[in-house]
Amino acid sequence: MSNLDELCKILGVEFNNICLLEEALTHPSYTNEHPNKPHNQRLEFLGDAVLELAMSTFLYNKYTNLDEGQMTKKRAQSVCTEALATYAKKIELGKYLNLGNGEEANGGRYREALLEDAFEAMLGAIYEDQGFDSANEVFKRIVIPNMPDVLFIKDYKTTLQEYVRVDKKTLEYEIINETGPAHDKTFEAMVYMDNKTVSLGYGVGKTKKEAEQNAAKMALEKLSCPNI
Repeated sequence: MSNLDELCKILGVEFNNICLLEEALTHPSYTNEHPNKPHNQRLEFLGDAVLELAMSTFLYNKYTNLDEGQMTKKRAQSVCTEALATYAKKIELGKYLNLGNGEEANGGRYREALLEDAFEAMLGAIYEDQGFDSANEVFKRIVIPNMPDVLFIKDYKTTLQEYVRVDKKTLEYEIINETGPAHDKTFEAMVYMDNKTVSLGYGVGKTKKEAEQNAAKMALEKLSCPNI
């Protein structure tokens, strides 16, 4: 049994076009060394939207007593970088990835940001191959049973939004810098209040989401918020 066949068995999916799954598992660092192999960033973009719809639908139907803000907070907790990496680890997704030599040597198979991207790309590949219903079934099989393991994860952006909402303040995030090669970028983010009149926090991360979360965390610490 090939690695892809093994993963398909875990997912419960028989691909019509197995090349889509291989693409979803191919990191840009591998493409740099094998230019004929497409990497997973386009499928990641697609999978991000599939994941948001699947999670929103699940929360809407499951928690009929929650309002929009509460569902938004649960969704953010359930699809943050740490959460998606947790789901990916449950199926050992890291061992199926195609990585460049440098990324392999640097422990890329275990990096949360990389696992997040691959998990989203995998859902994107399933959607592209078989449609939303099939992708949603995989979501139900892998994500929902493991949601209790990730709901403790802090969503600093939502916490900050709720904290400043009392004073009717508005927040804005900005990616102020990005460095490094395409397959291994580092992002820097700032969070501002009231149309950039007040700078609240700065954060760094391997994804834009992670950088923004870290900026929000610094802002909460600066504001002495008790909920962090």
